[in-house]
Amino acid sequence: MQVQLTKRADPNELKVIFQKYASVVDKDGERYMTPSDFVQKYLGLHTQLHYNPKTVQLLAGVADTTKDGLISFQEFLAFESVLCVPDALFIVAFQLFDKTGTGCVSFENVRDIFSQTTVHHHIPFNWNCEFIHLHFGNDRKKSLSDRSYQCRRKYRHSADIHEKNINITRPILFSMASLNAQGFLVYMDEYISTGATAVYPIDLVKTRMQNQRSTGSFVGELMYKNSFDCAKKVLRYEGVFGFYRGLLPQLIGVAPEKAIKLTVNDFMRDKFTTKEDTIPLAAEILAGGCAGGSQVIFTNPLEIVKIRLQVAGEITTGPRVSALSVVRDLGFFGLYKGAKACFLRDIPFSAIYFPVYAHTKASMADEDGRVGPLQLLTAGAIAGIPAASLVTPADVIKTRLQVAARAGQTTYSGVIDCFRKILNEEGFRALWKGAGARVFRSSPQFGVTLVTYELLQRWFYVDFGGHRPAGSEPTPKSRISELPPVSSEHVGGYHLAAATFAGVENKFGLHLPKFKSSGVYPEGNVKNIPPL
Repeated sequence: MQVQLTKRADPNELKVIFQKYASVVDKDGERYMTPSDFVQKYLGLHTQLHYNPKTVQLLAGVADTTKDGLISFQEFLAFESVLCVPDALFIVAFQLFDKTGTGCVSFENVRDIFSQTTVHHHIPFNWNCEFIHLHFGNDRKKSLSDRSYQCRRKYRHSADIHEKNINITRPILFSMASLNAQGFLVYMDEYISTGATAVYPIDLVKTRMQNQRSTGSFVGELMYKNSFDCAKKVLRYEGVFGFYRGLLPQLIGVAPEKAIKLTVNDFMRDKFTTKEDTIPLAAEILAGGCAGGSQVIFTNPLEIVKIRLQVAGEITTGPRVSALSVVRDLGFFGLYKGAKACFLRDIPFSAIYFPVYAHTKASMADEDGRVGPLQLLTAGAIAGIPAASLVTPADVIKTRLQVAARAGQTTYSGVIDCFRKILNEEGFRALWKGAGARVFRSSPQFGVTLVTYELLQRWFYVDFGGHRPAGSEPTPKSRISELPPVSSEHVGGYHLAAATFAGVENKFGLHLPKFKSSGVYPEGNVKNIPPL
């Protein structure tokens, strides 16, 4: 399929424009543009009073293929040709990293560019992570190379445009952009694990209350009068660390569980979103249900290990129970005991949670359509109340099925059998044991999870297609209103220059600072050629 190319400008017209803005002349009378000439005076970008000079130099460096600090007419002409092709966004992004003009990007190049982004200023990136070692080696000496660089370089200095000459290596750019995604996962893991640890004592109390049989078991089994009594007895007889029995499986599973759930929900919502940027309620519910179901295959084994460790502290005699001993006793298929009940809990939970969260968040948006961190936290916490409470019966059944029954206790052969026996032996109220504890655990935990997820999405945003989370930017006035007006001198590809630079920021998360920090002043040009 033939791709429509932007029409090239007349070189003679570009020559006149170049001569007008080029403020540097060498001893042979050759004119050059400085970074300020090109970015600020000609393109009209970063013209604010306290602009960041480093950002201006980085943007100008994309056109400056010789990397000498100045832009010749040949470079000016070649960059206009780049802006005319369909892959201009990828070429410009790669050239931003390619600081030597050789078609190779070193670890130092990537670190230098990402270290100057606003995201890195918010949350410093871990430069010793596995992702860096994978792409740059343990000694960080490997380079990312663009195999089409030589053919593209030949194309940039010729008058002919052929699509085969712009076969930029897109995966390389997405690999560099996914440094942001890697940072996203690292920090999301830290924040969610912290939140899970904070509410874990509530989860332990909930599990013990749900497992406590009211009738039908041996005399004297009723250990706890209520959740508060359970907490007091755990503290008295097991100490503070007793509240954290089984925490390790929870920490291992919580980040992947939330990552799977949130990713599937976003993916499904995006597929159901119409061209008018709306999504039917039924589709929201279906997307949430798919998200809940997707996590069970991963979380059920960790849940059953966690639950057995949580109740192990009630019995002081017998062999010590550990995570490894639980896994050995259950075997592979035993780790999926209670999976049906897990589906019955997680699918309705997410089917309720995500639509409630989306609508609550939308109702809290300001007049520009933005939703702040406090509103995100509140919306996440509010959505957790009905979702956590209404699926409590399924959670009680899951707990009973996954806990190892003690001597004299009622045993269950499956979900329906468990449901019937609880109703017959303990009554309808028993199905709602731990409902309060579930709300007090899930509501704040999911509030923290969603505010972390959405804020990190904004900071580490990498555009792989689809819709951005609602409330992350003003609506409907988006990036176009922030771009400088197109001048009559922005001919040919330069008509798209400002939009292309904005696209690089948005698509690859390379948000460079607009304003200078204290002590930063514009630097002179590299060649030290006196201006006219």
